[in-house]
Amino acid sequence: MNIIFSTLLLLYQVTLGTGTGDHAAEGGVVTSFVNAAAGHEVVTAGNKTNGSASSGTPGKQTFVKKDPQPDAPEVKGVYVTAHSAGGSRLPTLLKLLDDTELNSMVIDIKDDYGYITYPTDNTDLLKLGASKKYIKDMKSLMATLKEHNVYPIARIVVFKDTALANKHPELSFRYKDGSIWKNGKGDSFVNPYNEEVWDYNIAIAKEAVKLGFKEIQFDYVRFPEGFEKKADSLVYDKSKLSRVDAVTGFVKYAREQLQPLNVRMSVDIFGYAASVPAAEGIGQDFVKISKHVDVISPMVYPSHYGPGWFGLKDPDKDPYTTIKGSMTDTHKKLNALSLYKPVIRPWIQDFTASWLGSGHYIKYGKAQVEAQIKALHDTGIYEYLLWNASNKYSAANFK
Repeated sequence: MNIIFSTLLLLYQVTLGTGTGDHAAEGGVVTSFVNAAAGHEVVTAGNKTNGSASSGTPGKQTFVKKDPQPDAPEVKGVYVTAHSAGGSRLPTLLKLLDDTELNSMVIDIKDDYGYITYPTDNTDLLKLGASKKYIKDMKSLMATLKEHNVYPIARIVVFKDTALANKHPELSFRYKDGSIWKNGKGDSFVNPYNEEVWDYNIAIAKEAVKLGFKEIQFDYVRFPEGFEKKADSLVYDKSKLSRVDAVTGFVKYAREQLQPLNVRMSVDIFGYAASVPAAEGIGQDFVKISKHVDVISPMVYPSHYGPGWFGLKDPDKDPYTTIKGSMTDTHKKLNALSLYKPVIRPWIQDFTASWLGSGHYIKYGKAQVEAQIKALHDTGIYEYLLWNASNKYSAANFK
């Protein structure tokens, strides 16, 4: 257990000014980073000698609280950038869904840079944020998705928001000279304590519901990596609440605001968070966040667990065991919520992690995707999302 706590501490000692990279750190140190071009948040967990927690196979999940989308399918989805949704790749993705068991798309509505990705005439939104209009005709897109029986999920990146930080520095984290803090990749975050930031993101979510999205998925619901190391040297509005309380407060408030609209709400969270204590430095508590959502989506890519996790030397090379271990830990973590336990819908890997180096990774394709799905089924999980930053999925023809 001491090894786990030591590993956790390493994660939160990442220097704020260093930022995140596209590759895992050497030597098994826990490092969070952004996955390839589209920037989906993932984490590499360092050495763990004890493997998974308990064993046992829970039964298939059922909804234990009122579902705002009772007719929703068992979601099996793919991540879709706004570029793909509004561009030439859409027909290929639609055919993938037509030909397989896949039935859902998670589409960027507010992307990793903070841009609203479609035309909006909402002056309140434009007063704060900025639109890039990658999806030029949202009405047409939604009609097409409906025609293909696609369950549409709107992805909204919340507190990682360079566009809003640049436009309104007072909502961000600043150095004492007034300049905006940026991580090593040049990205800025906005302040999770600030309720104006909360309302801005929730307003985008409400507009997405009006556009026809059946579910809102919030991502980057946290403070920047290593924030506790730099918090005292930065200028930002804050309260007496802890960072965990601030982040959980946003999730709870968002749920209250969206509940009358009969839309599902989900949150993406670090996959390793199910296996370690609360991430107080970045303000994420797996259990507290899960209590206030309909769906929780832990990012459990096998490539982002270091040597020793779940008893494996190279977790990327054994997707079945890695996913099964992570889901066993997830159930153990969330079973205490009882009636508040959300649907567990993990993000799984459909990309090859060649940056791990020769001998430490395998090429991912149909067989590796199927192995992860089997591990989910064997632990009572029947919903999942596939991640590939370029939206080039290898899962065609699997059933």
